[in-house]
Amino acid sequence: MRFLLTNDDGIGAPGLDALTAVARLLGHAHVVAPVAPYSQCSHQVTTHRPVRLTEHGPHTYAVEGWPADCVRVALRGLELPADWVLSGINAGGNLGADVHLSGTVAAAREAALLGKPAVAFSHYKRRDCEYDWTRTARWAHALLLDLLARPREPLCLWNVNFPHLDAGAADPEVVFCPVDPHPLPVSYRRDGDLFQYRGDYHSRPRVAGADVEVCFGGRIAVSRLM
Repeated sequence: MRFLLTNDDGIGAPGLDALTAVARLLGHAHVVAPVAPYSQCSHQVTTHRPVRLTEHGPHTYAVEGWPADCVRVALRGLELPADWVLSGINAGGNLGADVHLSGTVAAAREAALLGKPAVAFSHYKRRDCEYDWTRTARWAHALLLDLLARPREPLCLWNVNFPHLDAGAADPEVVFCPVDPHPLPVSYRRDGDLFQYRGDYHSRPRVAGADVEVCFGGRIAVSRLM
């Protein structure tokens, strides 16, 4: 199995390292990721200037561009072989309306549009807990084995959100569920001509059985986007 990996947290992100380790247990992996974090950049691409690519290590490249640029450069510029494209693991959830803002999801969406089945992986963050990437990698490995065993479709995009559990908690249930349709809560604090965003991500509305409620409830939310 041949994998292309990318993200929107940048080439040195620990979530990308965890996902790369999982992919290399299952096959061969190339990494083509942004040189810097581009969270919430959505599906921006670069067409008005050249995109610089530098080698960052064996089978690993950094791109001075958006996450979707990384996928385009990898598949259409470098012409890297890939059976699946994996994006993430993002440090932070990409649930519900987040799928329209997320660079992590956009990179996977770009891959699907170019004919490669893709998975976007994200990890919801509780304020009182640190990430355990080793544990998350174990969850990602088990879930990938399931998704890879399914019939392969070119126009296929999965969005995965891992919950943030207490240390020592049992492995979470995997739930295949729809994306919550609610918009994000948005408010601002005004200081003269300055407006500071104050939306409360954690108090967002949720539909029972949809991805926000599933992940906030401690389960792995898996949603088919395409």
